[in-house]
Amino acid sequence: MAPMPKILLFSRRRDRMSAIAEQLGGKFEVVASESVESGLQRLQEGTFSGIFLCGEETSSASAIIQAGGLLDQLPDGYALLDTNERVVWCNASLRRLAGREAGGEGLPFFELFDPAQLQGPDFTPINTALATNQSTHGLMQVASSRWFELQITPVFEKSSEIPLGLIAFVQDVTTEINERDRMKAIHQAGLELGDLTPQEVLEMDWEERKELLKSKIVHFTKDLLKFETVEIRLLDHANKKRLVPLLVYGMEQAAVERELFAEPTGNGVTGYVAATGNSYLCLETENDPLYLVGNATARSSLTVPLKRHDGILGTFNVESSQENAFNEKDLEFLELFSREVAVALNTLELLVVQQSAAATESMSRILSRVAPQADDILVDASQLLERFIGLDPESTTRLQQILHHTRQIKQLIQEVGKEIAVPGAVPDAAEVASHPLLHNKRILVVDNDASVRDAARELLGQFGCEVEAIHCGKEAFSLVRATHYDLAIVDINLSDMTGFECFRDLKQIHENLSIILMTGFGYDPGHSIVKARQMGLKHALYKPFRLDLLLTSVEGALGPPAETKLPVTST
Repeated sequence: MAPMPKILLFSRRRDRMSAIAEQLGGKFEVVASESVESGLQRLQEGTFSGIFLCGEETSSASAIIQAGGLLDQLPDGYALLDTNERVVWCNASLRRLAGREAGGEGLPFFELFDPAQLQGPDFTPINTALATNQSTHGLMQVASSRWFELQITPVFEKSSEIPLGLIAFVQDVTTEINERDRMKAIHQAGLELGDLTPQEVLEMDWEERKELLKSKIVHFTKDLLKFETVEIRLLDHANKKRLVPLLVYGMEQAAVERELFAEPTGNGVTGYVAATGNSYLCLETENDPLYLVGNATARSSLTVPLKRHDGILGTFNVESSQENAFNEKDLEFLELFSREVAVALNTLELLVVQQSAAATESMSRILSRVAPQADDILVDASQLLERFIGLDPESTTRLQQILHHTRQIKQLIQEVGKEIAVPGAVPDAAEVASHPLLHNKRILVVDNDASVRDAARELLGQFGCEVEAIHCGKEAFSLVRATHYDLAIVDINLSDMTGFECFRDLKQIHENLSIILMTGFGYDPGHSIVKARQMGLKHALYKPFRLDLLLTSVEGALGPPAETKLPVTST
């Protein structure tokens, strides 16, 4: 007859412990302990199949579940340690994570994972837990390829202030760490894609710019993102539906020469994505009705649209020789990387079929292509930041870097524009110097009208302002919570609220934020300006505005607090 599995039962209530032991006695050898100290001693002296704690609400049913190996079936590892850091007991999942088929009891905890390297934030979590009597966390790297989140919690007898042992919790976070590293690689790629000085851009012809972008994209997709085949096609400016290859790596020549059009059928996955604007995940190329062979060895593919603010530029396709090589997370990464590629395309002027003379390219033309898309990225990143802040420090840091990097891209484009602007198209140095209050000020413009947003970007940008222009109040709240602004210019008729409501809520978020309310020809049916004035509004602006009136209002709002009545500017 096989011996019954032995379990260790902790409880301070003798009556409950006796009742549970009696009910389980026919199936298990129950060893009871009324204290943590005696329980730890018994664990060191014998081998147990399971342990559980019996609290006030524990039932015999829950005891059976735990005794039946619940801890062994959990994916995370658990261990009970003595104060000398040695393992008293551990579940099967911990042995699996440590790469051990059996045993482990009696070993120092970290020797289970040899070689292991702690990566912080606490580099001595066991010592810290024993010294502080509090739980502590750490990140542990094992064999250079696996990552474990570690939590160490001290265990006390009810009347004692000195830990009798520790509970170690180990969770495999390799996937999360790898995704974080891929996200970091994508944003580094975005920086390097646009890492060109204005002079370098001017000195390159069309083919040189295309080859530069191609080499960088191939490097990041192949070496960092592990994609084997890459194809980028852009919509032809002459024929809006024709998709012209821009960058090809690993594709067969016949596939490169194949004519494709932005149509949902008859033009493969690429045509479908370009026509619909929807990403497409092909798990098995042989069974996919849309897939057209690009590489004979390809078994799965992933295709995303290249987008800018006004529409679709083209498609970005990657393929793998393995079936089911891509998942939804890969889709998310490629979509994010494609946005970086789209910005780089604009930066390098690859969207212009016939290269215009660089000396006559104006700043407003360049900014009008990039700024709306960049501002949309800022909004998206700020809204995500609100969800992660305080919960996921790594994601919070990465999103803050997205905000920073996107603004850097806009600044680079603005510098390029100033370098190549036609003389007289932008204010000269003396005129800019006459408005020192505007230099390096970050201004948020909130207006439904794209033409107003574009005008504000162009006019204020010429005088050294960093302008971010968005569509509605909700987007404004996300940005103001995430970023410091020197001034907000808000239209009174927004799509999602009145100007007064936007003014009021912005002040609740940042009470010292200077705000100008803006209206067309003085039309204010909801009395937003009157209501806002009662809450401290000092400046209003009427559209359409002249440059001198815009500058006067902005400088007034940025300057010392006015002691006079509400200044109203008009045409």
